[in-house]
Amino acid sequence: MTSSTDTAEPPLQWAALAGVTAALAMFGAAQGLSSPLFTLLMQKQGMSPALIGLSAAMMPLGLVLSASLVPAAVRLVGARTLAVSCSLIGALCFFAIGYLQDWVAWFVIRFIVGVIINPLYILGEVWALSLAPPSRRGRVMGIFNSVLGVGYATGPLVLTAVGTSGWVPFIVGIAGFVLCAVILRAVSASLAGFEDDGQPSGGIVGFARLAPALLFAVLVSAAVQQSTYALIPVFGSGYGLPEAVLAALVMVLSLGNIFLQIPLGLLAERFGGRAMIIACAVATAVCAVLLPLLITTPLIWVVLLVMGAVGYGVYTMALVELGSRFKGSALVSGNAAFALMWGAGGIVGPPTAGALMQAIGPLGLPAVIVGLDVLLVVFALYRSSVRRKS
Repeated sequence: MTSSTDTAEPPLQWAALAGVTAALAMFGAAQGLSSPLFTLLMQKQGMSPALIGLSAAMMPLGLVLSASLVPAAVRLVGARTLAVSCSLIGALCFFAIGYLQDWVAWFVIRFIVGVIINPLYILGEVWALSLAPPSRRGRVMGIFNSVLGVGYATGPLVLTAVGTSGWVPFIVGIAGFVLCAVILRAVSASLAGFEDDGQPSGGIVGFARLAPALLFAVLVSAAVQQSTYALIPVFGSGYGLPEAVLAALVMVLSLGNIFLQIPLGLLAERFGGRAMIIACAVATAVCAVLLPLLITTPLIWVVLLVMGAVGYGVYTMALVELGSRFKGSALVSGNAAFALMWGAGGIVGPPTAGALMQAIGPLGLPAVIVGLDVLLVVFALYRSSVRRKS
């Protein structure tokens, strides 16, 4: 189950890797467009913030509940067929959303979207990890996640340009999923068929026994990232920052996520994924400590740029370590477990941070971030010592 290091690496399949990355960027743009589109449309229909929030929770709920089914689906229909089919179903979901214009139906459709995008997340990362030679895995995953981040950021920008009226925003979403399907189909001959590798995967539960620290790293990364993105405007408003600055805080977090994943990937190639998980967690905790100290100074932009990078960098480093230790169906199970933990972190993190902020004020956000990252560092060091002794 554990991969071995070869002296002679196979050449990097740039065309296949570019195809997978482009396909996921198209999907990311469609997904990035959907969240603000739903919110704005439901606001127009007079829906309450509680209903809008409940609707938004349908997609991560679909992610969590479907994660354990992805390895079995890969074995049943094949990785390529599954990914292309899910992309086309995503296009149909966007068509149904535009046709129905019914917020009750949207609850069901958003849950279905969460279910069908899970294989795209999981298989996209698995293919990227498998196509990357070990010596260049860090930079490859850095590029992959940066391009995916650009795709997500493009979605809201497109929505700003086309607006929410009529069929245009839905056609953009449909086009994103269809392009994802077309590109994946075109490069499918170069992509590994993990359903045929004959490796015992043990499923998500079996993987959790092998790599609990990696799963905890994903949980912490998701909880920290989604808490920060959701609540940094609330944190800033507690210090009297104007509304325009509050929006910019989130934008700078995104820029750090997009532009600094490649340098982090290069560092992972030199120091290893496990060491970089710890380094990113420590750096995130330090940035969180600096938030209340620098929030009203120009240095806050530097802190947020770094924080956006290292906060998500924990996840990128976990992917690098996953690719260095596992292959085949075990890699699929690992990525499915990652998807499950990412969804769980998103469900647990923001409510916990929000509740603590309500109890003690703005300092609740950095307190939760520091606490989670300290726990991650301690657990990762403990697991490293256990692995060295075994």
